[in-house]
Amino acid sequence: MWLEPVALRGRHVRLAPLSADHHQGLCAAGLHPSLWQWTTTAVRDEDDMRAYIDAALRAQREGTALPFTTFDVASGKVIGSTRFANADRDNRRVEIGWTWITPAFQRTPANTEAKYLMLRHAFELLGCHRVELKTDALNERSRRAMLRIGAREEGTLRRHMVTQGGRLRDTVYYSIILEEWPAVRARLEAWIARPYTRSA
Repeated sequence: MWLEPVALRGRHVRLAPLSADHHQGLCAAGLHPSLWQWTTTAVRDEDDMRAYIDAALRAQREGTALPFTTFDVASGKVIGSTRFANADRDNRRVEIGWTWITPAFQRTPANTEAKYLMLRHAFELLGCHRVELKTDALNERSRRAMLRIGAREEGTLRRHMVTQGGRLRDTVYYSIILEEWPAVRARLEAWIARPYTRSA
């Protein structure tokens, strides 16, 4: 397999291979309706979270995804999840997505560092030429975040997906390519290095 399970550790977060054993921690972190506003499936209760985990692990067994549970290093608590997906070994590309962070850890370095760890792994260990990201065209916050880390907007796929409520979603694609990675890496490392103290 190209996407071998691996743990990625940073200063603020640790990305561990997703496991069914993480179910309760993911429920504690992830059963907030706001987290699923822009997704194509909703995770409303423990059964939904179990199905979410099962689907992610099924994609991992098929070799197209590598899902992670995101842990806060300081407390050891589960704070979210993310994954490599739509992996294409022949063309050396992978997507980073299915990312959510519990509300208490939003607007902290957690998501930035998780993206950094995954991008570094993709470009420097997997040998990717391209990393893709995508989001709902209506999700302005996510779109700003992708541009902020240095991804380039490529275009919009119209009526690309059906959301949980039945709305036809336009999807905006972004990418970072290998030649852009050194500048993106420097930017992310500078942000992660800034002093940060969580408020009580």
